[in-house]
Amino acid sequence: VQLQASGGGLVQAGGSLRLSCVATGSISRINAMNWHRQRPGKQRELVASTANNGLANYLDSVKGRFTISRDNVKNTVYLQMNSLKPEDTGVYQCEADGITYRDGTPEVWRYWGQGTLVTVSS
Repeated sequence: VQLQASGGGLVQAGGSLRLSCVATGSISRINAMNWHRQRPGKQRELVASTANNGLANYLDSVKGRFTISRDNVKNTVYLQMNSLKPEDTGVYQCEADGITYRDGTPEVWRYWGQGTLVTVSS
């Protein structure tokens, strides 16, 4: 299983970006699909998460500005980021966990995508 993220870039404060992350490979089911970020000088933090049924949770500082969504047919998770602030600058990574059945035997996995840089200028 591989996760490929895209959509980062440079945007002015108040602007928007949409991140995408697609999971490919031998996948039977994806459970959680999440977005994390690491801001300069800070520890990595969970920004938004979504379960297979679409239920979502958000970091308090992004509530009302960011929206996580997923397409279970395309095995893709999105992060729509609006009203971006300079403090949202950082490397954003997607992460997913799921199951692959091999000869009837479930194999539980968890993988990370590569980071995509989001830079918000003031």
